[in-house]
Amino acid sequence: MTAARTLATAGRVLHQLRHDPRSIALMVFVPCVMLLLLRYVFDGSPRTFDNIGASLLGIFPLITMFLVTSIATLRERTSGTLERLLAMPLGKGDLIMGYALAFGLLAIIQSALATGLALWALGLDVVGSPWLLLVVALLDALLGTALGLFVSAFAASEFQAVQFMPAVIFPQLLLCGLFTARGNMQPVLEKISNVLPMSYAVDGMNEVLRHTDMTANFVRDALVVAGCAALVLALGAATLRRRTA
Repeated sequence: MTAARTLATAGRVLHQLRHDPRSIALMVFVPCVMLLLLRYVFDGSPRTFDNIGASLLGIFPLITMFLVTSIATLRERTSGTLERLLAMPLGKGDLIMGYALAFGLLAIIQSALATGLALWALGLDVVGSPWLLLVVALLDALLGTALGLFVSAFAASEFQAVQFMPAVIFPQLLLCGLFTARGNMQPVLEKISNVLPMSYAVDGMNEVLRHTDMTANFVRDALVVAGCAALVLALGAATLRRRTA
């Protein structure tokens, strides 16, 4: 794996995305639209918006990046582009990291816009630093990118890639503590939630919501999300096939 090949791959992906404005709009603006909708759903209860909005600020980027990354990568796989690239002296690690860098750049833009909108336009009231909120949102978006790259290896069509969402994302969404505190769940479900990365994404957001300073729990949550993203990227490189059939 070399930096030059990784950066060349990232540049190629960004060049292709530049000609796909609908995908860019989906990645950048959909989380903002969802937060705007949520704000006015709870128009009569700002406190509820604060509690749920901080959690969803981490969940929306993860889901959006998972969908877009899995479909975009699979499109290149089914068109034969990935097979042609891997026939050249390009390592699997170069390819995966190139995709992660390209989509990670878009994740930075997406997370910055969503965080800024929630804090300064929609009035999301957090006690901690907005920068910590942005860090967790960015890590969540990177985790969604890594999961999307990973599941694309197991899908044969774009339809199947979308079908992975109920299997990979929905269980985490139900068990992450968004709907009820994880301590109130059935013990088995609580133990399962303890090993799911989205649980730590939501916990990290809630730490910023409730504490003025960076807490040890926040550091733990951020490291778990970052570690899971790195682990899934490594698995994505290990399972990447050089031939599509």
